[in-house]
Amino acid sequence: MIRSARELGVATVAVYSQADVASRPVREADEAVCIGPAASAQSYLNQTAIIMAALTTGAEAIHPGYGFLAENADFAALCADEGLVFIGPSPDAIARMGNKNVARQTATDAGVPTVPGSDGALESAEEALMVAEKIGYPVLVKASAGGGGKGMRLAEESDLLPHQFVAAKTEAKAAFGDDTVYLEKYLGRPKHIEIQILVDRDGRGVYLFERDCSVQRRHQKLIEEAPSSVLTPQLREEMGQAALRLAATVGYEGAGTVEFLYDDSGSVPRFYFMEMNTRVQVEHPVSEQITGVDIIAAQIRIAAGQPLGITQDDLRLTSHAIEFRINAEDPAAGFRPSPGIATKFVPPGGFGIRVDTHLETGASVPPYYDSLIAKLIVSGRTRFETIARARRALAEFEVEGLATTIDFHRSVLEVPAFVAGDYRTDFIEEEMPELG
Repeated sequence: MIRSARELGVATVAVYSQADVASRPVREADEAVCIGPAASAQSYLNQTAIIMAALTTGAEAIHPGYGFLAENADFAALCADEGLVFIGPSPDAIARMGNKNVARQTATDAGVPTVPGSDGALESAEEALMVAEKIGYPVLVKASAGGGGKGMRLAEESDLLPHQFVAAKTEAKAAFGDDTVYLEKYLGRPKHIEIQILVDRDGRGVYLFERDCSVQRRHQKLIEEAPSSVLTPQLREEMGQAALRLAATVGYEGAGTVEFLYDDSGSVPRFYFMEMNTRVQVEHPVSEQITGVDIIAAQIRIAAGQPLGITQDDLRLTSHAIEFRINAEDPAAGFRPSPGIATKFVPPGGFGIRVDTHLETGASVPPYYDSLIAKLIVSGRTRFETIARARRALAEFEVEGLATTIDFHRSVLEVPAFVAGDYRTDFIEEEMPELG
């Protein structure tokens, strides 16, 4: 964000916790303000401290990034109350799309296909059993306020559903403070396809094609690529227009992602709305690489009231890109987090290689936050050229002092199903069961 803002001539203020005092963003921003101790509840989730930092430094806008308060409607409203621009959609749009049950109904109203399921929230296990009997097993119990796989439980038969219903509600309450759940038909081996959109204040919007995010573990994405190897131009257009139609229904503004499940198990491939992320996502660089559009810069310009400046006809698919999330985790130990000091950090370089990271040799990876330490984005003219380049880049990537997912990614690139593009959301369980 700092780099994009600097290119636009916009000064930046970084807020940081005491654990991040020596981080690169703190050094690279024009100003930096400490907002509290390491615990996120006392720093990065402290809305008052963030607002005060903005007001005392004379900031005009707040970019929430892609974590913590990025999808918090109350925080967006607080920014407006204090005369600050929230770089993102309106509080109403965040609230409507942040609640999965409401978002599902909104998608239906917009004519966007949804997975068969319950009409609204479920009050009891008995009601869940009635819906499941109607749509057929297996089914997923899902938290309305959920994300990251939390508050989600699979029931393959009726005997299991009451227990999974209670488990989903309990986890949802602990994770989100909201135990509301609903039911969906479980699709066995779908692909996870998402559409990146940009919409300005006048409602002019474009979709920056799709990202395939099917390589994931326990609903956490690990590798993303664009475009998908399975979509036809016609289906790509249908999904893109569906995403824009949904955005228009809620008066959306800024960058956002509409996520779909793609099911080709039948005679005709189909896609179904899953959720909308009302923020920029970790994997947005792959969309930037294949379109040449700086999504962060677009967010800032839109928030400043400027027109989008591009039309759908301006966008062309001319390359391929894959992003590898380099996490400080040990895949051999169930992807256990590996905080510590990076005694050596040497990212790869060369043509078609982009590394987004805050890390450097000697830097600390604290145990308090997400374990993502770098994003390796590789692009090429074709998918196979991109894979070959990624093998080379991952071989060059050196990190010492921390366990990382680099070797895991190298292994993925040798799996025939991935190389062929024939992988689904159960990729790890099917192809790398020792890590599932």
